[in-house]
Amino acid sequence: MSFRLSQRDKDIIAFINQFRAVDRDSLVELFFKQLKSPVNACNSVMLRLYRLGLIERTQQYSPTVYLPVDAKIKKNSQKILHFLSILDVYKQMCTYSTPKQVIVEDKPTGRKGGIEPDLFCIFKGSPFWIEIQRNQYSEQKMQDKINLYEEFFFSDEWKTLQWQPEDRVAIFPSVILITHIRYAATSDHIRIIQVASIYELMEKYKGSSKQTKEARVRPSPSSGGIKINLT
Repeated sequence: MSFRLSQRDKDIIAFINQFRAVDRDSLVELFFKQLKSPVNACNSVMLRLYRLGLIERTQQYSPTVYLPVDAKIKKNSQKILHFLSILDVYKQMCTYSTPKQVIVEDKPTGRKGGIEPDLFCIFKGSPFWIEIQRNQYSEQKMQDKINLYEEFFFSDEWKTLQWQPEDRVAIFPSVILITHIRYAATSDHIRIIQVASIYELMEKYKGSSKQTKEARVRPSPSSGGIKINLT
């Protein structure tokens, strides 16, 4: 069969491949909201892409959730909710600034047993690893997770990650814990931010817009110059 894909078609397919599970309403928000009838337009496009065999879908959820054609998760898997929670964090960021260098389920160590953040991105000029806690952890388990980040910090392997700036000193990302529970987990070497949402994060740092540029940049000798610049 011969068919031509628009750039929007290609962008949607790439986005679904990147985030693994994307609900219809998110697609409307990200790709169709400027149209007169965004929901109808989205439904039409997604049905066409599905019939062409370029995406998969599951109607276990309402609205429909779309998956890559080579998705290795079952259509009723709880893993879908995990990917949708990552997507939700990304969309929250997009209301302020589109994140760059986005990596879903990042595995920066390249080996099993290392850190596996749910999301990496550069957001408003700063690199972040984001952990989304949908379930409650014990204090010890959370501290163990932070300890893995510290181990990676001391390995210096992070200095050669592909997103690191070529013309500046390497930066170790801040770690954002998206959680409704505040944990006692601490680190003397990496920056940990616990918030319930990106909205809370932005509210927490919006006051810095009234400060000088020098006040917004807070280098730390142990962090390789972590910068929090969310305004």
